Amino acid sequence: MPVIEYGGVSVNIDDEGYLVNMDDWNENVACALSEKEEVDELTKARIDIIKFMREYYKTYHAFPILRAVCRNVHQSKECFSENFLDPIKAWKIAGLPKPDEHIIAEIRGEGGVT
Repeated sequence: MPVIEYGGVSVNIDDEGYLVNMDDWNENVACALSEKEEVDELTKARIDIIKFMREYYKTYHAFPILRAVCRNVHQSKECFSENFLDPIKAWKIAGLPKPDEHIIAEIRGEGGVT
């Protein structure tokens, strides 16, 4: 199982880069995951997005509607495209479990959930 390290913290990730234990997440882990995903600096706007995604997942066990994320973190309706080119990368950086393939396809515009 792959391990990533950042600032003296080591955590396990799966072969696709998802955090194995979402409770291992903190902002240092987010920095390590963002480096692995080749996302530049985690700005306050990006941290706000990933923290909201974590809270939403803890409450609903689902991927949030992207426009709702932007509205809830008081950013423009295009906050994802402005801060993350790929919402799946934001999801990984948030330390959340891999969404099922239907959700990934829908987010990437490859078709709806069946």
